[in-house]
Amino acid sequence: MLETWAAIILAGGRGSRLDGVDKAGIEIAGRTMLEWSLDACIDASEVVVVGEHVPTDRPVTFTRESPRFGGPVAGLLTGVDALLRRPAYVGVLAVDMPHLTMGTMRRLTDAAESAGGDGAALVDPTGRRQLAMVLRRDRLLEVRPSYEAQHSMALHALLSPLSLADVPAVGDEHRDIDTWTDLRDLDEA
Repeated sequence: MLETWAAIILAGGRGSRLDGVDKAGIEIAGRTMLEWSLDACIDASEVVVVGEHVPTDRPVTFTRESPRFGGPVAGLLTGVDALLRRPAYVGVLAVDMPHLTMGTMRRLTDAAESAGGDGAALVDPTGRRQLAMVLRRDRLLEVRPSYEAQHSMALHALLSPLSLADVPAVGDEHRDIDTWTDLRDLDEA
């Protein structure tokens, strides 16, 4: 398991498919989605949450993506800039994936370290990459686009030059909550 990695939890965005509700504060089984995400990255040396402040007793740094509502690339790079330390690896996860666990992040960090590439990404049963990954910080900074390009850039475009190991999801790790229907279906599962 990697000893030096920091976590960036992406919790920004408009939440438009959830009527503007901040996903980080939505409760599932009596805990906020932010708390579930913080549990998943308990091994991280530092945690930056890119989004609105949500009460927590955990030691985290909150920041807003720049540009505001700039998408996951802007959020990820703003999170990297907000880190107090310069870790070798950065774990990135979306706040709306409540089935991610500490075990998920450990599998990603192990794969990132052992693959010898630029990191590892969680893939769903169809092979599609999800917003749960561990990236070499130095390689991420090498492919960093200009500030102006960050706002319109898709995450897969940012990551395309990187060699990432695919880590298959176990169970529902890959499921996210984008709509009220997703939340209802999660409760019924």
